[in-house]
Amino acid sequence: MARPMLLMGQPLLAPLLPLLRADHDVIALWEAPSVGELMAVDALVWAGEFPLGPDLLDLLPRLSLIACFTVGYDGVDLALARDRGIAVTHAGNANAEDVADHAIGLMIAHRRGIVTGDRDIRSGRWTIQSKTRTRSMAGARLGIVGMGAIGLAVAERAQVMKMAVGWWGPREKPGLPWPRTWSLETLAQQSDILLVACRADDTNRGLIAGNVMDALGTDGLLVNVARGQFVNEIALIDALRSGRLGGAALDVFDPEPADPMRWRDVPNVVLTPHTGGATHEAVGRMAQMLMANLSAHFAGRPLPCPVA
Repeated sequence: MARPMLLMGQPLLAPLLPLLRADHDVIALWEAPSVGELMAVDALVWAGEFPLGPDLLDLLPRLSLIACFTVGYDGVDLALARDRGIAVTHAGNANAEDVADHAIGLMIAHRRGIVTGDRDIRSGRWTIQSKTRTRSMAGARLGIVGMGAIGLAVAERAQVMKMAVGWWGPREKPGLPWPRTWSLETLAQQSDILLVACRADDTNRGLIAGNVMDALGTDGLLVNVARGQFVNEIALIDALRSGRLGGAALDVFDPEPADPMRWRDVPNVVLTPHTGGATHEAVGRMAQMLMANLSAHFAGRPLPCPVA
């Protein structure tokens, strides 16, 4: 029986090659495979945040599975895949707990001045007279945009820290112990910290616009661990420079990698390079889920983690 043929989509997935080649024949898109090789591809292993449209799919007539290594799959045209009878899988909630930890870390780093404190010591600006006062976490009002796996994990951590939690999302979720606010702008008005943790799709680009930032206000903190496309970065930088928004802590940007010149002199920000879910443990879980999805697909079993 012939081994399934896999196509690897991005060089960042190259460390998976030894694992995948134990049970599959594998070719890499970045190595310019021949037309004949592409016509033999049964499954595509893809980093889900990268755009995937008809141009590549047209070259893969045998394709029956798009297996996203990542949790996110917003780069995949699901309607197109559905029309062509191609299944789509992802890594489920493999890194939700780690992203939630990172979100809490960003909040603490900004609200307690950890990054600026480190800079003050290194630059010699710390003196007895210049001691900085920061803000408590307990009692802070946290508004969560999107109450999926990451939002839930952050809410649970925030509750332990004695923060007041509210949320907003497009759909009700009965049974949650935290109140759902009727609008995003109202949630921002009622929050000291606004966390963006929703799932990306075509409807929510620029969701966090100037009106939301103004509602969050001069003492408010915007935290984004979801996708950079949710936040209007030009409006955000203007709000930070003008003081209309108190601060931002960001792990995601639009586009990525972020332009360092865009952020060089922006005040009151803490920035990390999209590392929220990139722990050794989470990557291991994503690899396990990828293998489980591939094995089930080629054995004709139900997929462990289908997108839809």
